Amino acid sequence: MSNLRLHLSDPQAAVVPPRHEALGRLLVEHGAISGPDLVHGLALQRHIDAPVGEILIAEGLLGRQDMLSALSRQNGAQFVDLSLDPPSKSLRRLLPASLALQFRVVPWRLVGGALLVATDNPAQFKRLRACMANADVKMLPVIADATQIRHHISRLYGDELARKAAKRVPAHESCRAWGGQSVKRRVWAGVCAAAVLTALVLSPLWTLTVMILWAVLTLVMSTGLKAAAFVAMFFGPKQHSGPRPGNAPDAFRLPRVSMLVPLLREREIAGALITRLSRLTYPKSLLDVMLVLEEGDTVTRETLARTDLPPWITVIEVPEANQLTTKPRALNYALDFCRGTIIGVWDAEDAPEPDQIERVVSRFQQAPAKVACLQGVLDYYNSRSNWLSRCFTIEYASWWRVILPGIARLGLVIPLGGTTLFFRADVLKHLGGWDAHNVTEDADLGVRLARHGYVTELLPTVTFEEANCRAWPWVRQRSRWLKGFLITWCVHMRRPGVLLKDLGLLRFLGVQTMLLATFSQFLCAPLLWSFWLALAGLPHPVALTLGSGVLWGLAGLFILSEVLNLLIACVAVSRPGHRHLLGWTLTLPAYFPLGTLAAFKAVYEFISSPFYWDKTQHGIAQTEIPEDVAAAGTDARRVAVVLPAPEPSWVSVRSNRGREANVNGVEPGAGRRARAATHM
Repeated sequence: MSNLRLHLSDPQAAVVPPRHEALGRLLVEHGAISGPDLVHGLALQRHIDAPVGEILIAEGLLGRQDMLSALSRQNGAQFVDLSLDPPSKSLRRLLPASLALQFRVVPWRLVGGALLVATDNPAQFKRLRACMANADVKMLPVIADATQIRHHISRLYGDELARKAAKRVPAHESCRAWGGQSVKRRVWAGVCAAAVLTALVLSPLWTLTVMILWAVLTLVMSTGLKAAAFVAMFFGPKQHSGPRPGNAPDAFRLPRVSMLVPLLREREIAGALITRLSRLTYPKSLLDVMLVLEEGDTVTRETLARTDLPPWITVIEVPEANQLTTKPRALNYALDFCRGTIIGVWDAEDAPEPDQIERVVSRFQQAPAKVACLQGVLDYYNSRSNWLSRCFTIEYASWWRVILPGIARLGLVIPLGGTTLFFRADVLKHLGGWDAHNVTEDADLGVRLARHGYVTELLPTVTFEEANCRAWPWVRQRSRWLKGFLITWCVHMRRPGVLLKDLGLLRFLGVQTMLLATFSQFLCAPLLWSFWLALAGLPHPVALTLGSGVLWGLAGLFILSEVLNLLIACVAVSRPGHRHLLGWTLTLPAYFPLGTLAAFKAVYEFISSPFYWDKTQHGIAQTEIPEDVAAAGTDARRVAVVLPAPEPSWVSVRSNRGREANVNGVEPGAGRRARAATHM
């Protein structure tokens, strides 16, 4: 670094005599590692798609500074510390942001007509020069740390990338145009409200009857879907035919996986999150976890500043280029920095099973190319906190362990959850990532994947989350989900004929049920509760307009749907880890009225502020997972419909401090020589 400062006017000062030797040999020659360390790293590299230097760093056998020094000597390029000598923002005009991201480089200095470009992968520099062949500037490489490079790419190009992140999805598939239509929405809402009030004044009985018939129609849609999914869960065909010959897990090199973890105003969750992610058994040299936070989020930044982050976890700050602050915009911004061929999403409070990444990698390797997304199972670790968390857990067990597997077997569109999602990176980027303005970007992406001909599968691996256990935060969270369902339905129903052509009739009807009917059921629930009044002998509008026979028929449908909901809930919690909730299923009728309050809040925000993101607060409940709940997560492998447990892959790796760690439940080897000969 000092030599470069002395001769900054001469671009050749950035060049040192190259050593045309293998990186491993240079590391051994300079005492950075031992010979057996190199043998161990090369043995692992046969099965891990990563440079040997990164493998050795992840194994705790090599320091990052030693590797960068060796790269400098190997390639004849000076090492620079970007934290001490940061690049000037004026240099961004000399190198497009797209190339800076593609090659993970940043322009550092312009010296004597030559542009010095910081890189941590000089082997790619010839390709970069070829892409810049028409530029008037000569480029020379300097070596810098990858984390520093990523930070300064964001610093130089952040505003441009943030604006792009807000508009990655094509306009015809996005809701972003609604931002300037608030007056129009208010006018239409006023007209509709006035029409309903007028109808109630002129003909109250028939108006109420029509509204009740609509509520019953959406009830029939929802109940029919649940019944079909319930039957398909036990008797329907599996979603795929199983592993293809020749694709056993030991027949391919493990790929790099990038995991995005969006954070916002997280004061309590960071330490627990790092502890949970540290239990992952996937090779850390191939794991790229990005904690994504907003530039103005001082709360989370201060929390992370007090947290010791391992080298495989980095922080991405999203610039405040506009007033939009949503999870999907943050994910889109971080998407540009992902190096993995598989990209996943976890939430801040998640606790994934330790072997989750191995299972994802195995399934993607075995699955046809059209399988672009794997959705894991969500469960809750605080189901005993109070009555609300118990009912929340029962509701989600019904969805994730009964209804959604049945929907998958029926071949319908799977509305994605916001976490434990894994994508083929090329497909996700081709689709434009997430709609930055949609508050249920996950459900929207599930529909877009299906419309473009891709398939989502359920993966029997469990991520434990924190159930919302306080009433008003529950309403706020549910209102965001319901508002997003309505927005997603409106976006994809702009051209119903095209949606029908893209999905086919059965899946088209499934989308109507899962989005529109679900929203309608929460909003119109009071109309359905009126049947309880009829059962108590009180007058009912339907009896006065259509007759008592129709009334009792509709009431029978309502009671049948309630019985089906109770049956599904009982089946969902009848497995180990959830059986303590069995008796609480009888209290669900008292739980769902909160959803009606959330639906009315969703309608108000749909009209007034469709992009408003009502954040869920985390870190309220306990952070440790009870043993019986963990057992329920393991049980998901037996009951989920998509993937049997993958064949074991054997490799013993070391933690970042050099300690041996267990992968896929296999006991560590006795020593380094034994590890070098381990077969994966």
